[in-house]
Amino acid sequence: MGEFGPSLEAGRILVGFRAGCQWAKTRYPRPPMSKLLLIDDETDVQYSFRRIFDAPDLELATASSGEEGLKLIPQFQPDLVLMDIRMGGMNGLETLRRIRQMDSKLLVILMTAYGTTQMAIEAMKLGAYDYLLKPFEVPKIKEIVANALKAARDMKQVVSYQPLLESEDYELGIVGRSPAMQQVFKLIGQLAASDATALVTGESGTGKELVARAIYHHSQRSQQPFLAVNCAAIPEQLLESELFGHERGAFTGATNQRIGKFEQCHRGTIFLDEIGDMTPPTQTKILRVLQSGTFERVGGNTPLKVDVRVIAATNKPLEQAVAARQFREDLFYRLNVVRIHIAPLRERREDLPLLVNYFLKKLAHDQQQPPKSVATSALKALEKYHWPGNVRELENAIRHAHVMAKGDAILLGDLPADISGHGPSSSTTAASAAPGEGSMSDGAALARQLFQLARRDPKLKIIPFVERELVIQALKETNNNQVHAAKLLGITRATLRKRIEKFGIQREVTIE
Repeated sequence: MGEFGPSLEAGRILVGFRAGCQWAKTRYPRPPMSKLLLIDDETDVQYSFRRIFDAPDLELATASSGEEGLKLIPQFQPDLVLMDIRMGGMNGLETLRRIRQMDSKLLVILMTAYGTTQMAIEAMKLGAYDYLLKPFEVPKIKEIVANALKAARDMKQVVSYQPLLESEDYELGIVGRSPAMQQVFKLIGQLAASDATALVTGESGTGKELVARAIYHHSQRSQQPFLAVNCAAIPEQLLESELFGHERGAFTGATNQRIGKFEQCHRGTIFLDEIGDMTPPTQTKILRVLQSGTFERVGGNTPLKVDVRVIAATNKPLEQAVAARQFREDLFYRLNVVRIHIAPLRERREDLPLLVNYFLKKLAHDQQQPPKSVATSALKALEKYHWPGNVRELENAIRHAHVMAKGDAILLGDLPADISGHGPSSSTTAASAAPGEGSMSDGAALARQLFQLARRDPKLKIIPFVERELVIQALKETNNNQVHAAKLLGITRATLRKRIEKFGIQREVTIE
């Protein structure tokens, strides 16, 4: 850890600090159990996958042939299939065709051990989600699998837009009876019956992706792929490759040809979140796809044609960006065929009790517990709060209160301190560390102990040391998601990346 490496005593002082970070897990819960099916005739590969994906939220089944895998799918009902292309008996391409006939939404990742990837590219055209070259890098395959599982959940979880909260239906819902939300529901219904491009606007946390998914689930393309791309979360130099793919040798590190999201989403729907953060060159390519349905991969010259419905979203005023020449005017008009604006929560406070009720019932259903009630004082505090993070912040607050509540009712003190108006209490602070080691409930004491340590160890630089530890813990608590970690720390993602590079953190962060 270099010159900022903590001594044994400094590490003991931070025990309480680390314990205090555990609350972040209630804000960013792990996804539910996912099922993976590996179809590969090599026992070594099966053994490797069992080790790589040995996790409590994953269930892995294996098959040694395409025929065996096809028989297993109806019984196991996997969320994702990983399959070798060359196997004895039925090969990967024929197995993929059969899988697509059985379930067009079941995502398949192809694997090949051969230098040429032409067969894998052919498989992508048949509807595979992605492909991997053997031997593969473990971090890379974990990333691809995590993205594929999220896409699978997005396609399978139907989003309703007038959920009956009184029923026992706990599918994802867009909740609200305010006039503003009723208008949103009407537009979703009108858009679902057409194939028009849509632009969803609203502040961060209002539920723009839920609206996009509701349009998809109720559209004529509901049996085809749905892929979401957060344009703000992907570095600008990689976004174009993510969307359109790249040819081998297109740039440093492009060792193989790669299929982009538009090709993967042929005949389906693509959701471009935070499109206002897209760079001008990428904007130009998006405009061309909307106009002609064609594009080229990065580093390629061959035009490729796709049939993809585009739903875009932004929390930025695109009209101002157009006026400032930061966003293409022609692209804005192409996207703005039908606009759905989601009002911030503070402007539709009559929906708040419905949302609280919905989240409490959903938590109770997920945890198989009776639903908790909300004390009048707590509900008043929720209604009074200004909700800068909108519905997402409300859901996190309800999750937090659900964990902190000692009984069947959520009390005022169970809410986060900035909502309840109270300072940290015994129910919301971290457990104290051992005597003399400080805790999160006493920041001044922790600071004094660090100062005393610095006096004894002149090499210890307190601010870089604590800053480094904060970044490490934020990355761990958010499963190495830099977007969530930046929000947790109250900094921008660009600033977080600079801190990661400055302290050499990334290589030391492991997610348990």
